[in-house]
Amino acid sequence: MEYMTLKEASEKWGVSPRRINYYCSAGRIVGAEKKGTVWLIPINAEKPMDKRRKENKDNAI
Repeated sequence: MEYMTLKEASEKWGVSPRRINYYCSAGRIVGAEKKGTVWLIPINAEKPMDKRRKENKDNAI
């Protein structure tokens, strides 16, 4: 399986590396593994929904 780092995931998803770290530690990214001090995120992982926002899918563009 291929992995990406926190920095690569943050660039791909448009959020900070700190937010990606939070997602990983909270178990919100399926397949993310911690090796030592580094989080490894599967290349095909999907960005978790931001629970801080209420988004209405009917109004999505």
